[in-house]
Amino acid sequence: MLRIFHNTKYDFIKWWKVAAISTVAFMAIGLGSFAFTGPVNYSVEFTGGTLMQLKFKEAGDAGKIRAALDAGGIRGAEVQQFGGADEFIVRAQDRALVEQQAAGAEKVADQITKALSAALGPTSFTVVRKESISPKVGEELSRNAVLAMVLVSLATLIYLAFRFEWRFGVAAVVATLHDTLITIAFIKLLHLEVSLTVVAAILTLLGYSMNDTIIIFDRVRENLKTSGKETLYNILNRSINDTLPRSIMTHATTFSASVALLLFAGEVIRPFAWVMTFGIFVATFSSIYVAGPVLLWIEAKFPRKATSGAAARPDSTAKSPGAVATR
Repeated sequence: MLRIFHNTKYDFIKWWKVAAISTVAFMAIGLGSFAFTGPVNYSVEFTGGTLMQLKFKEAGDAGKIRAALDAGGIRGAEVQQFGGADEFIVRAQDRALVEQQAAGAEKVADQITKALSAALGPTSFTVVRKESISPKVGEELSRNAVLAMVLVSLATLIYLAFRFEWRFGVAAVVATLHDTLITIAFIKLLHLEVSLTVVAAILTLLGYSMNDTIIIFDRVRENLKTSGKETLYNILNRSINDTLPRSIMTHATTFSASVALLLFAGEVIRPFAWVMTFGIFVATFSSIYVAGPVLLWIEAKFPRKATSGAAARPDSTAKSPGAVATR
């Protein structure tokens, strides 16, 4: 049986400072952009409104489509090329249009169709997809999405409380929070549309990241039992190397699947694929360079009680924040 990266002895943790600076800089740029460019690009599922995907017989022009909509009374609509030169997305998310949507799910969609038919001809295009969400439904979907993320976080905390001691649990939760913030920064920088599909991708990412961290921490816990006087810094490195073959195989297969979706699944699923592709990398990164250093810091600040007659003590020779030795 082929075994890759077997018995490796890489010093992963020594790069924690470089990793910390890189991830903080990325999050600062992404989250800081909210102050200059406003909130993320929410889909009509959350804001309410109408979305229509149109396919024209010939290559269309966004300017002409927008002018036709303005002439028909649909002002402030966003027109965006979608896929080929003959396909466009029309989003009517203006406040006045969203309020009109409450009067009837098809009202704004019908107005868009009539405006384009009058200006460009009724046979010049076909409606490929149509989504009409009232403001009330949009509010419910937003509330349910937030509730889903809160419940996932609570379930994770409860699981960690039973599975690990609190030091491991806090480190894993910090790593998960890191993954959430850096993914939001990524979504903002790429101006991805935040829909229920993207929320599903974020929830999937949280579970994936937590699973990766738990696998490493499980090995850390096993190695602590037989570590003797080995420092926690070295135990973490050894545990990461022990799980490296499994991690590479798992991440390579899932990354390949997400890249395939990104390249071939089409525009509708592309935001989901972007988040998943980025998330697989981030989950691997945080399991090593966030959860590990945080665990070392917590262990230094709150050393565990001795399990066999002696307590853990700080080790000043360790190469990481607050690395400790266990007896």
